[in-house]
Amino acid sequence: MNRYICVHGHFYQPPRENPWLEVVERQDAAYPFHDWNARITSECYTPNARARTLDDEGRITQVVNNYARLSFNVGPTLLAWMQEAEPDTYEAILNADRRSAERFGGHGSAMAQVFNHVIMPLQSQRDQRTQIRWGITDFRFRFGRDPEGMWLAETAVDDDTLDLLAEEGIAFTVLSPYQAEATRAIGAERWRDVTGGHVDPTMPYRVSLPSGRDITVFFYDGPISQAVAFEGLLDSAEVFEQRLLDGFNGRDEPQLVNIATDGESYGHHHKNGEMALAATLQRVMSRDDVKLTNYGEFLSLHPPTHEAKVVQRSSWSCAHGVERWRSDCGCADGGGRHQRWRAPLREALDWLHDELDERFDRQGRELFTDPWAARDDYHHVVLHRHDHLGGFLEQHATHELTAAERRTALSLLEMQRYALLMYTSCGWFFEELSRPEGTQVLMYAARALQLARELATSDGGEPEDLEPAFLQLLAEAESNEPQFGDGRAIYEQLVRPAIADLEQVGAHVAISSLSWSYGAENRIGAFEVVRDDDELREAGRAKMAFGRLAVRSVITEAETAIEYGVFHLGDHNFLCGVRPHGEDEAYVALRDELEHHFELADWPGVIRTIDEHLGAQRYSLRDLFRDEQRRILDGVLATAVDEAESTYRMIYRARAPLMRFLTELRATVPPQLRAAAEVVINAELRNALSSANLDPQRISALFEDAERFDIVLDTDGLAHTFRETVERLARRIATEIAADDDLFATFDDDNHAGVQRVMSVLEAAETVTFEADLAPAQDVVWHTLRDHGEELARRASEGDEVATEWRDTLIEIAEALSVVPPSVAAQPQVAEPSSPPTPERP
Repeated sequence: MNRYICVHGHFYQPPRENPWLEVVERQDAAYPFHDWNARITSECYTPNARARTLDDEGRITQVVNNYARLSFNVGPTLLAWMQEAEPDTYEAILNADRRSAERFGGHGSAMAQVFNHVIMPLQSQRDQRTQIRWGITDFRFRFGRDPEGMWLAETAVDDDTLDLLAEEGIAFTVLSPYQAEATRAIGAERWRDVTGGHVDPTMPYRVSLPSGRDITVFFYDGPISQAVAFEGLLDSAEVFEQRLLDGFNGRDEPQLVNIATDGESYGHHHKNGEMALAATLQRVMSRDDVKLTNYGEFLSLHPPTHEAKVVQRSSWSCAHGVERWRSDCGCADGGGRHQRWRAPLREALDWLHDELDERFDRQGRELFTDPWAARDDYHHVVLHRHDHLGGFLEQHATHELTAAERRTALSLLEMQRYALLMYTSCGWFFEELSRPEGTQVLMYAARALQLARELATSDGGEPEDLEPAFLQLLAEAESNEPQFGDGRAIYEQLVRPAIADLEQVGAHVAISSLSWSYGAENRIGAFEVVRDDDELREAGRAKMAFGRLAVRSVITEAETAIEYGVFHLGDHNFLCGVRPHGEDEAYVALRDELEHHFELADWPGVIRTIDEHLGAQRYSLRDLFRDEQRRILDGVLATAVDEAESTYRMIYRARAPLMRFLTELRATVPPQLRAAAEVVINAELRNALSSANLDPQRISALFEDAERFDIVLDTDGLAHTFRETVERLARRIATEIAADDDLFATFDDDNHAGVQRVMSVLEAAETVTFEADLAPAQDVVWHTLRDHGEELARRASEGDEVATEWRDTLIEIAEALSVVPPSVAAQPQVAEPSSPPTPERP
């Protein structure tokens, strides 16, 4: 076989974790999802783990894991989030690598990635090495093997970067054709200029490096990759397949047509893109004149016969090399906005980086035999916080550390971790610094600054605060947004309010304890909280609590104990004060005085007591971490929203007949009545679509009224609600099937009820006006028939009535879901995936 095809997907999201909590908080722009990671996982990463191929009637014939057929890399920070938040998809990706190794001659399809997507040519050599080593460590932890290839962020490259990759045992990387400068056959003398994308991308190239090492580079096919990402090639699997085949040239030698795009093209940027990809790969795999492969397998079969020089400091997403990440080069989808802020942002971070490095080296040498070797190994600790710390310190510490020294050592390493994270490339990629990506890198800088300040204090000298000088440099970063003006204002308005310390975590627990029942021991993100004493008092809408608790960081082991008092006067009016844990007598005095004023409903007295006993620092609802803040606000608003909905409901129900009469006369419904109808119909649809027992007739009637009265529906929110209902039902059924080996031995009343619930969901899906996502149900049915269909058919053929009823019921459900039972589907005719299957009414 001389013709091979490889499709690479670069799956990546910028790290979004709150640097103090180590969790991703709510992002309103991702509505109806909690955050962008969750939204893009739902639209892309999960669908690619269970992609559908269709027959010529639009019915599902296969559910396949695209990752097992692709070459791919997934960013380490995204995988870390996915491991906790989306474990099924995470496991599907890891399993795909194992399956791909079976398919591709022992070569898994997963590639590693430099750890947090920094622009490697712009980093110090020491930071480059850490990025590579952390990427390799993370890959080994997740995929259980050494990586053969490594993806470079934005494919940004120079010879020094390639040399470091080769030094760390990386065999190959993938670059844009525009990053090739010259090529020649190995052993030839004359180089051929291939700048401007004129390289032959159908072969691998050896790049010889100044150190004497070498590495293989694959240049992807630019025009085909561009067509996938931006020219609608995913609209047709047949056209996609043909474009791949057209990538071969007339050479007789082995050829590899390889493309590389952001993996988010397959489902997020292009709806149903994962289906187009699955269908295209299925078509390719069914051919006998080409072979689907990955880079590792092709390289093992066909080592480079040519060598190449790469364009220094170049990338795939900036025509000016790597200027997009340090200057106003014009590369941004900015609608005319400038990027003059880019250079000052990098200059400010470079200054901070050098200051942090000096402190790390100086303080670190008192604790580590080699601080930089300790940093390179630190990701092992990040991956195994409790299991590996002891062994890590035994290996790297200069002596057995005291508890205080351990805290200092961990704080130093965390300071360095955030010094690396603050260079995440996305901070410069877009048009404006105040976007979430730019704000995020400033958040990382703020956390590093905080740790540096705390370390200076613990060092015993006069603490030197780096923040003022950093902000002075940041003030040179000119924002496009008038409300900010510059980077310093962005930091002050968007970053500083998020900075948290142990005391604030204690205040967070104190305030939220008024509406949330905590146990004695609790985990709040990266903190452990132990409640020693707590009392709650209520009087009408007013609530008061006081107590003692301890807060400990599971990251740095820093800890504190506090006493608190918190008062809620109703609505959003919270007041909390905290102080260090003191003598019992002082705590009893605080308790008695608070109780005295509260029993008398002397609210000014309660507030005065908190002020006098618990210091000048006040905490309010504004100081809570975002998710808990929203939970409390939702509770505060619930009564007001219920009252408003009740009022609107009375208006709507009283006037609905009149409104229907007006629509029959083609008369205009007054906007006041339409507003009432909009609130009520959206609310009732949310309730109806989230019910465990769906009522299709009721849902249909609500949609009819919405259309009749020209109501604006919250389509995204309603679709999300219905999908969650489908997913809950599907998970319940899948769990029952997995847990009960004898599930198909009987068909009792509970089984009939379960089937009826499924049918109600399918009937409801026919009534909704949005595109119903039935993928979770389709998955369960397809896999159930795949795993149990043949056995049920055999039993049915032997006269087993229970098996016959189960078989017929599952096939009926499958047909309603537009699923061809795997035992029925012969070799499928792969059809165009331009639209998802539409279930027929059962």
